[in-house]
Amino acid sequence: MNILVACEESQRVCIAFREKGHEAYSCDIVFCSGNHPEWHIWSDVSPLLNGNCTFRTCDGQAHTVAKWDMIIAFPPCTYLSKAGSSNLIRGGVINDERLILGQQAASFFLSIYNADCPRICIENPVPMKLFQLPPYNQVIEPFYFGVPVSKKTYLWLKGLPFLCPTNVVEPVYSFETFPLFKNSFGKYRQKNRSKTFIEVAQAMALSWG
Repeated sequence: MNILVACEESQRVCIAFREKGHEAYSCDIVFCSGNHPEWHIWSDVSPLLNGNCTFRTCDGQAHTVAKWDMIIAFPPCTYLSKAGSSNLIRGGVINDERLILGQQAASFFLSIYNADCPRICIENPVPMKLFQLPPYNQVIEPFYFGVPVSKKTYLWLKGLPFLCPTNVVEPVYSFETFPLFKNSFGKYRQKNRSKTFIEVAQAMALSWG
């Protein structure tokens, strides 16, 4: 299958599908950290979502895709997440700048959700009701896939079955207390915390690939 993994610099999902023999490409406005520039599109994903596109991967090679068979996307959640509602509304007053940024983020989310593709998965935390995103289809946790961490994540699915748990374990850590994230500071903190767990990426490839 031709698979577009949108908003992914880690390439973990891309690599998991490549290992299954699929023509998968990661795409992000950030250069890839997964060590496969030949599979990474360093650009805005918006012009690629509906297929019928030509693009260059980071090794300089040109590729043409008539239609994507699957899109898996991890759009930015900073301005959509319910966890950020306290920054949007303080003392009963809406922060107009964050409202506009949230509306733009919702529009981007919907451009992925409504893309011309038969199989779509979008991953995000629970969003604020204010932005009126479509209802999610599934809730997953890292501990469903062998990672002893509790971090509730939501999946919006179109044309795909539920993601099957692969190794359910007891959660030992919350997302905030997990050592990998607890000890992550500085400008790379958000980037490190947003990476998909390898075990979840492998489960996606196993369930959908």
